[in-house]
Amino acid sequence: MAATILVVEDEPAIQELIAYNLQQAGHLPLCADNAEQALALVHNALPDLVLLDWMLPGASGIDFARKLRAEERTRLIPIIMLTARTEEQDKVAGLETGADDYITKPFSPRELLARIKAVLRRRAPQVTDDAVEIGGLVLDPVTHRVTGNWVPLELGPTEFRLLHYFMTHPERVHSRAQLLDKVWGDHVFVEERTVDVHIRRLRKALQTAGLERLVQTVRGTGYRFSAA
Repeated sequence: MAATILVVEDEPAIQELIAYNLQQAGHLPLCADNAEQALALVHNALPDLVLLDWMLPGASGIDFARKLRAEERTRLIPIIMLTARTEEQDKVAGLETGADDYITKPFSPRELLARIKAVLRRRAPQVTDDAVEIGGLVLDPVTHRVTGNWVPLELGPTEFRLLHYFMTHPERVHSRAQLLDKVWGDHVFVEERTVDVHIRRLRKALQTAGLERLVQTVRGTGYRFSAA
Protein backbone atom coordinates (compact mmCIF):
# COMPACT_ATOMS: atom_id res chain seq x y z
CA MET A 1 0.00 0.00 0.00
CA ALA A 2 1.12 3.56 -0.62
CA ALA A 3 2.73 5.28 2.34
CA THR A 4 2.93 9.05 2.80
CA ILE A 5 6.62 9.80 3.42
CA LEU A 6 7.93 13.19 4.52
CA VAL A 7 11.39 13.91 3.05
CA VAL A 8 13.25 16.59 5.01
CA GLU A 9 16.36 17.32 2.93
CA ASP A 10 17.89 20.68 1.99
CA GLU A 11 19.99 19.50 -0.98
CA PRO A 12 17.67 19.82 -4.03
CA ALA A 13 19.32 17.05 -6.08
CA ILE A 14 19.11 14.51 -3.23
CA GLN A 15 15.56 15.55 -2.35
CA GLU A 16 14.47 15.18 -5.98
CA LEU A 17 16.16 11.77 -6.33
CA ILE A 18 14.54 10.45 -3.15
CA ALA A 19 11.11 11.77 -4.12
CA TYR A 20 11.38 10.22 -7.58
CA ASN A 21 12.29 6.80 -6.23
CA LEU A 22 9.54 6.94 -3.62
CA GLN A 23 7.00 7.71 -6.36
CA GLN A 24 8.34 4.85 -8.49
CA ALA A 25 7.84 2.53 -5.51
CA GLY A 26 4.22 3.66 -5.20
CA HIS A 27 4.64 5.99 -2.21
CA LEU A 28 3.51 9.60 -1.81
CA PRO A 29 6.46 11.89 -0.99
CA LEU A 30 6.06 15.23 0.78
CA CYS A 31 9.17 17.42 0.66
CA ALA A 32 10.55 20.04 3.01
CA ASP A 33 13.83 21.97 2.86
CA ASN A 34 14.06 22.62 6.61
CA ALA A 35 12.56 21.77 9.99
CA GLU A 36 10.13 24.70 9.94
CA GLN A 37 8.57 23.58 6.64
CA ALA A 38 8.50 20.01 7.88
CA LEU A 39 6.65 20.97 11.07
CA ALA A 40 4.03 22.79 9.00
CA LEU A 41 3.48 19.67 6.87
CA VAL A 42 3.25 17.44 9.95
CA HIS A 43 0.77 19.86 11.51
CA ASN A 44 -1.40 19.59 8.40
CA ALA A 45 -1.41 15.77 8.32
CA LEU A 46 0.66 12.99 9.86
CA PRO A 47 3.00 11.16 7.47
CA ASP A 48 3.53 7.41 7.75
CA LEU A 49 7.31 7.88 7.95
CA VAL A 50 9.90 10.69 8.00
CA LEU A 51 13.19 10.61 6.08
CA LEU A 52 15.22 13.19 7.96
CA ASP A 53 18.55 14.72 7.02
CA TRP A 54 20.83 15.38 10.01
CA MET A 55 22.32 18.65 8.71
CA LEU A 56 19.58 21.18 7.99
CA PRO A 57 19.60 24.98 7.85
CA GLY A 58 18.30 26.41 11.11
CA ALA A 59 17.13 23.66 13.46
CA SER A 60 19.00 20.41 12.91
CA GLY A 61 17.46 17.07 12.06
CA ILE A 62 18.23 15.93 15.61
CA ASP A 63 16.27 18.89 17.02
CA PHE A 64 13.35 18.12 14.72
CA ALA A 65 13.37 14.44 15.73
CA ARG A 66 13.30 15.45 19.40
CA LYS A 67 10.27 17.65 18.77
CA LEU A 68 8.42 14.81 17.08
CA ARG A 69 9.20 12.42 19.93
CA ALA A 70 8.22 14.97 22.59
CA GLU A 71 4.63 15.43 21.37
CA GLU A 72 1.90 12.88 21.91
CA ARG A 73 0.47 13.31 18.41
CA THR A 74 3.77 12.71 16.61
CA ARG A 75 5.84 10.55 18.95
CA LEU A 76 5.09 7.28 17.14
CA ILE A 77 5.94 8.45 13.60
CA PRO A 78 8.79 6.24 12.29
CA ILE A 79 11.97 8.22 11.55
CA ILE A 80 14.94 7.28 9.34
CA MET A 81 17.94 9.58 9.69
CA LEU A 82 19.94 10.45 6.55
CA THR A 83 23.47 11.74 7.10
CA ALA A 84 27.04 11.88 5.87
CA ARG A 85 28.26 11.36 9.44
CA THR A 86 29.84 7.91 9.80
CA GLU A 87 31.24 7.98 13.34
CA GLU A 88 29.71 5.47 15.75
CA GLN A 89 28.96 8.19 18.31
CA ASP A 90 26.95 10.09 15.70
CA LYS A 91 24.90 6.98 14.88
CA VAL A 92 24.28 6.43 18.58
CA ALA A 93 23.21 10.07 19.00
CA GLY A 94 20.76 9.74 16.10
CA LEU A 95 19.25 6.54 17.44
CA GLU A 96 19.03 7.90 20.98
CA THR A 97 16.82 10.74 19.79
CA GLY A 98 14.29 8.09 18.78
CA ALA A 99 15.23 7.43 15.15
CA ASP A 100 14.24 3.96 13.97
CA ASP A 101 17.09 3.60 11.49
CA TYR A 102 20.17 5.43 10.26
CA ILE A 103 21.45 5.57 6.67
CA THR A 104 24.79 7.13 5.75
CA LYS A 105 25.31 9.04 2.51
CA PRO A 106 25.90 8.10 -0.23
CA PHE A 107 23.25 5.37 -0.35
CA SER A 108 21.55 3.55 -3.19
CA PRO A 109 17.82 4.01 -3.87
CA ARG A 110 17.45 0.24 -3.55
CA GLU A 111 18.93 0.26 -0.04
CA LEU A 112 16.77 3.20 0.97
CA LEU A 113 13.56 1.53 -0.20
CA ALA A 114 14.53 -1.70 1.57
CA ARG A 115 15.14 0.19 4.82
CA ILE A 116 11.83 2.02 4.47
CA LYS A 117 9.99 -1.25 3.91
CA ALA A 118 11.65 -2.83 6.96
CA VAL A 119 10.79 0.10 9.24
CA LEU A 120 7.19 0.29 8.00
CA ARG A 121 6.75 -3.45 8.47
CA ARG A 122 7.93 -3.07 12.05
CA ARG A 123 6.34 0.24 13.01
CA ALA A 124 3.40 0.77 10.61
CA PRO A 125 2.43 -2.61 9.13
CA GLN A 126 -0.95 -1.28 8.00
CA VAL A 127 0.76 0.65 5.17
CA THR A 128 2.73 -2.31 3.78
CA ASP A 129 1.69 -4.70 1.01
CA ASP A 130 2.16 -7.82 3.14
CA ALA A 131 -0.82 -10.17 3.29
CA VAL A 132 -2.14 -10.83 6.81
CA GLU A 133 -3.71 -14.05 8.11
CA ILE A 134 -5.31 -14.46 11.53
CA GLY A 135 -7.90 -16.94 12.78
CA GLY A 136 -8.99 -18.15 9.35
CA LEU A 137 -9.21 -14.62 7.99
CA VAL A 138 -6.88 -13.59 5.14
CA LEU A 139 -6.48 -10.00 3.89
CA ASP A 140 -4.36 -9.15 0.84
CA PRO A 141 -3.70 -5.39 0.45
CA VAL A 142 -2.36 -5.85 -3.10
CA THR A 143 -5.43 -7.53 -4.58
CA HIS A 144 -7.77 -5.86 -2.06
CA ARG A 145 -9.35 -9.25 -1.33
CA VAL A 146 -10.50 -10.72 1.96
CA THR A 147 -11.43 -14.34 2.60
CA GLY A 148 -12.74 -15.94 5.76
CA ASN A 149 -12.47 -19.72 6.04
CA TRP A 150 -11.92 -19.73 2.24
CA VAL A 151 -15.13 -17.74 1.67
CA PRO A 152 -14.68 -14.45 -0.27
CA LEU A 153 -15.95 -11.51 1.78
CA GLU A 154 -17.31 -8.24 0.43
CA LEU A 155 -16.09 -5.16 2.32
CA GLY A 156 -16.46 -1.46 1.63
CA PRO A 157 -13.26 0.64 1.44
CA THR A 158 -13.56 1.95 5.00
CA GLU A 159 -14.28 -1.50 6.42
CA PHE A 160 -11.29 -2.86 4.49
CA ARG A 161 -8.96 -0.23 6.00
CA LEU A 162 -10.45 -0.80 9.44
CA LEU A 163 -9.97 -4.57 9.19
CA HIS A 164 -6.41 -4.15 7.88
CA TYR A 165 -5.54 -1.94 10.83
CA PHE A 166 -7.11 -4.41 13.27
CA MET A 167 -5.28 -7.37 11.74
CA THR A 168 -1.91 -5.64 11.80
CA HIS A 169 -2.44 -4.60 15.44
CA PRO A 170 -4.12 -7.66 17.01
CA GLU A 171 -4.82 -8.14 20.72
CA ARG A 172 -4.60 -4.41 21.42
CA VAL A 173 -7.50 -2.37 22.71
CA HIS A 174 -8.19 0.63 20.46
CA SER A 175 -10.35 3.55 21.52
CA ARG A 176 -12.72 5.11 19.00
CA ALA A 177 -10.52 8.22 18.86
CA GLN A 178 -7.45 6.10 18.09
CA LEU A 179 -9.26 4.27 15.30
CA LEU A 180 -10.41 7.57 13.81
CA ASP A 181 -6.81 8.83 13.79
CA LYS A 182 -5.29 5.66 12.33
CA VAL A 183 -7.99 4.63 9.85
CA TRP A 184 -9.70 7.87 8.87
CA GLY A 185 -6.75 10.22 9.45
CA ASP A 186 -5.98 12.60 12.31
CA HIS A 187 -7.28 15.65 10.40
CA VAL A 188 -10.58 14.11 9.34
CA PHE A 189 -13.30 15.45 11.59
CA VAL A 190 -16.06 12.89 12.07
CA GLU A 191 -17.96 11.86 15.18
CA GLU A 192 -16.69 8.92 17.22
CA ARG A 193 -19.99 7.08 16.78
CA THR A 194 -19.07 6.80 13.09
CA VAL A 195 -16.63 4.09 14.21
CA ASP A 196 -19.51 2.09 15.70
CA VAL A 197 -21.40 2.21 12.40
CA HIS A 198 -18.44 0.80 10.46
CA ILE A 199 -17.74 -1.81 13.15
CA ARG A 200 -21.31 -3.08 12.67
CA ARG A 201 -20.80 -3.22 8.90
CA LEU A 202 -17.49 -5.03 9.35
CA ARG A 203 -19.03 -7.61 11.68
CA LYS A 204 -21.88 -8.16 9.24
CA ALA A 205 -19.37 -8.88 6.45
CA LEU A 206 -17.39 -11.25 8.69
CA GLN A 207 -20.59 -13.01 9.70
CA THR A 208 -20.71 -14.59 6.23
CA ALA A 209 -17.73 -16.74 7.27
CA GLY A 210 -18.74 -17.04 10.92
CA LEU A 211 -15.88 -14.79 12.03
CA GLU A 212 -17.68 -11.78 13.49
CA ARG A 213 -16.40 -12.83 16.95
CA LEU A 214 -12.90 -11.67 15.93
CA VAL A 215 -13.93 -8.03 16.45
CA GLN A 216 -14.56 -7.69 20.16
CA THR A 217 -16.12 -4.85 22.11
CA VAL A 218 -14.20 -3.79 25.22
CA ARG A 219 -16.82 -2.10 27.35
CA GLY A 220 -16.02 1.49 28.23
CA THR A 221 -12.84 1.51 26.15
CA GLY A 222 -13.27 0.56 22.49
CA TYR A 223 -12.56 -2.47 20.35
CA ARG A 224 -10.05 -5.29 20.05
CA PHE A 225 -9.26 -7.76 17.27
CA SER A 226 -8.49 -11.19 18.68
CA ALA A 227 -8.57 -14.81 17.52
CA ALA A 228 -8.37 -16.00 21.14
